[in-house]
Amino acid sequence: MEKKLEQLFYAALGGALAVKEKLESNSEELKSWQAKSEEHARSFFDEMVKRGEQEKDQFKGMLKDIVKEVVAEMNLATKDDLKKLKKELSK
Repeated sequence: MEKKLEQLFYAALGGALAVKEKLESNSEELKSWQAKSEEHARSFFDEMVKRGEQEKDQFKGMLKDIVKEVVAEMNLATKDDLKKLKKELSK
């Protein structure tokens, strides 16, 4: 369990550093776009938002998988387990 949490931490840290580096490398590009027109800057921002949403979804999926593994390792009852038990008890 600790290894999964550690991996999650390093994945988040790596992602944040990659975004930081990308933004720094794109800062010169952003400046030239701002000089050309506001429309270019808006499209760049929209692209970054889109990419951020994609990364968020990917990260959320990875986190969900890790939580499922932790729940399974700890042998915790899930919502489905409780529904099955309730159904059996009502028989």
